Amino acid sequence: MGDTDAGDLRSVLPRIMQLGTLLNRSRFGERAMKRIGADLDRPGLSIILALHMTGKAMRVGEIADRMQVAGPHVTRHLHVLERRQLVRGLADPDDRRARLVELTPEGAGIADRYVSTLLGWFGDALSGWTPEDRRTFYDLLLRFTDDLAAFLSATTEEE
Repeated sequence: MGDTDAGDLRSVLPRIMQLGTLLNRSRFGERAMKRIGADLDRPGLSIILALHMTGKAMRVGEIADRMQVAGPHVTRHLHVLERRQLVRGLADPDDRRARLVELTPEGAGIADRYVSTLLGWFGDALSGWTPEDRRTFYDLLLRFTDDLAAFLSATTEEE
């Protein structure tokens, strides 16, 4: 990396840290949950969102991988979500020994309302941006996130 790149990254780093702090301290996720009237903890919401984003039933291990946690952690939270009738288990047609988890209509409704709330807030924050600026931002943010995830995955495997 050249000196110019290091300088550019050094000037961006505080903003990346500020974004993380802003999302955490503003209680962004909790505010969205309150707005939609949902009473879930973060892991429960993460499970519902993982299922919502894929749009299909998944095995517990797949959900855990998406959340970057251990399977037993997901299983504990799934029990609570099942009791609340937000998810349901079903047999995996490809492997009868395995179990799939899918959203119930109520769970899907919570996920839809939550995502819509976040998208509305993000849209409002970007309302003064040109369509070209928004498209460039989306493309670069996706690329940055994918590249950072790949880098961290590769460096974790080396340790």
